[in-house]
Order: sequence, then structure tokens, then C-alpha cells
Amino acid sequence: MRKTLSNVLLAILLVLMVAVSIAGCANTVGNDEVSKGKDQSTTTAAKKGKIKIGLSMDDLRLERWQHDKDTFVKKANELGADVLVQSANGDDSTQLSQAENLISQDINVLVIIAHNGDALAPVVDVAHKAGVKVLAYDRMITNADLDDYISFDSVRVGELQADGVVKAAPKGNYFLLGGSPTDNNAKLLRQGQLKVLQPRIDKGDIKVIGDQWVKDWLPEEALKIIENALTAANNDIDAVVASNDSTAGGAIQALAAQKLDGEVAVSGQDADLAACQRIVEGKQTMTVYKPIKEIATKAAQTAVAMAKGKDIAANGKTNNGKIDVPSLLLDPIVVNKDNMVDTVIKDGFQTLENVYKNIPKEQWPQK
Repeated sequence: MRKTLSNVLLAILLVLMVAVSIAGCANTVGNDEVSKGKDQSTTTAAKKGKIKIGLSMDDLRLERWQHDKDTFVKKANELGADVLVQSANGDDSTQLSQAENLISQDINVLVIIAHNGDALAPVVDVAHKAGVKVLAYDRMITNADLDDYISFDSVRVGELQADGVVKAAPKGNYFLLGGSPTDNNAKLLRQGQLKVLQPRIDKGDIKVIGDQWVKDWLPEEALKIIENALTAANNDIDAVVASNDSTAGGAIQALAAQKLDGEVAVSGQDADLAACQRIVEGKQTMTVYKPIKEIATKAAQTAVAMAKGKDIAANGKTNNGKIDVPSLLLDPIVVNKDNMVDTVIKDGFQTLENVYKNIPKEQWPQK
């Protein structure tokens, strides 16, 4: 009896050992698939429907990027993807380390809103070695084998800015207030601005009395620049071609100190709430609205398509100094006092109540 019991226990022990061995082999195979194939992880994860997207953002301190993040994440979630978001607060080294950290978390696609398009080129190589595709969002990453690019046509935005200011001030002294010198978009904007301005400069109708770039697009930097420009020109400035609404805000603050706000034509970009308020108040001439819902939604759709290995809906190519990057370029919209309701308010990007809060209610337009 005792011998029979011993045999039974031995048999049970052998069965358990075999089961553990099989389980161990299964775990080893699974781990090998993940570790040896970060280059395979995109395809494998996408097939399982478990898409993970890394979103590396320049600076969430600026109002515009909050809108982008919220819309992008919402759409990606609707498409079944998880999104990991990190913001570098305008610091190159922080964004580099954050991007590498996102790559290490087994993402399928890395979407980058670059603070410095030149500095982030190495991240593209790191991502590709890990089998992660890279989508540049709104700002080009230069000198890299970038997979895809989505943005508004920045050259066209610059043209619209200059045209809006020229209509308000056809002649006179102009100050060119560029964006961040580390942002390739700022240079494209300047190209567009000069396409409109240069013929008038050559003709002598416009005199450029100053041309400076604004570090990190910060309004306080723009304020200092325009304060100095006003001093140097004895307040004789007719127009400021500001490359976005943050820099326009700094410029208008400097103008207001000299009681020139509303007297000097000022452009902008992004349709920030403060800018829209300044426009209806007559202090800022125009802004360029880049429908954030459109670009963020299409960026999320593109990122998910990339994770699944599908073709993206590119409508052109953009050279980044190394390759012609497949690009989806969207159309920007001019916004001024006359069409505020029919553009940003109708779109739901800003509300009538917020935009016109500083205007007597009896002067509010009808929706």
C-alpha cells in the first residue's frame, strides 16, 4: 500500500514538473518575440489591436497646443489607440530624453511636435532602430529619414499674414517679428511673408526698419524687441508682421504703452482667445486660423494608419534637407473682425461670449 502511494505521488510530481517546464518554455518564447523584435513590435501590436502612440510635445504652456493634445488623444482613443503624452516645456534636451523614454515604452508610432527640428533628428534614428515610425506634427524634423509629416502650409500662412497687414497699411515702416529661430516653421513663414512684401519693398512702398526672431515664440521676448524698436524709430512704425498670436500679444503690449495699439497693423497666427479678443477690439489686425480639430484628428488617424502599416493620405512631399518627406498639408484660414463669427466661432474653436466679452453686448454680432 505504501509503495503504491509512493508511486502515485511520484507520478503526480512528474506531471507537475512537465507542466512547469512547458509553461516556462512558453514564457521564454513570448519574451523572445518582444525583445528580438522591437522592429516587429509595430506590426504585431497593431494586428492585435493594441496600438500605443507616443506624443512628444514642445510646450503645453501655450494655449494652442492644449487644443491639439486634447483633440489628438480623443480621436486616437476612439480609434482604439492609447496615447502617452509628454511635454518638454520648450527645452531641447528634455524633449530628446522624453522622446527616447517614449520609444522605450514599446510604442508603435512616435508623433513629435518639435521644439527644435534640427536637434530632434537623432531621435528618428533611435525610433527606427526600435521599429517605431515617426510622424512630425506641424513642425518639420530636418535632416532625418522621417516617415511622414502633417501640417498646414506654413509658406501660405506667411503669405496670408503679410497680405492682411498690407491691406491695413499699404505703405510705411514695417517691423518683421519672426518666430523661434529653432523652429523650421518660422523660416517657412518668413518665406511666405517676403513673397508678398518683397515687391513692395523693392518699389519703395514698404521700408523694413527691423527684423528679429523671437526666442521660443515667447510674448515677453516680443515685448522687449518691439519696445526697443519703438525707441529706435521714435514710435514711427506702421506695421508689425508678427508670426503668431503670442508674439503679436507682446508687440501689442509694447504698442499700448505708447498708446499705439489699434494704430499699428499687427498680424498673428493660431486664433488664440486673447488674439481673437484683440481683433474684435481693433487692437490686432488679423490672425491665421489653422483648424486644430482638423489637423489633430487627421494626425491621430495618420498615426493609427502608420501603426497598421497602411498608406497615409499624403497630398505632397516636403524636403527636410535629407529626403522628400510624404506630407499632408492642410489649408489655413484668414480671420479678421469681419469673419470672426463665420470662422473660429462657427467652428466651435472659440465662443462668441468669450471673444466679445470686452465689447458692449449691444454691439455683439448675431450668430
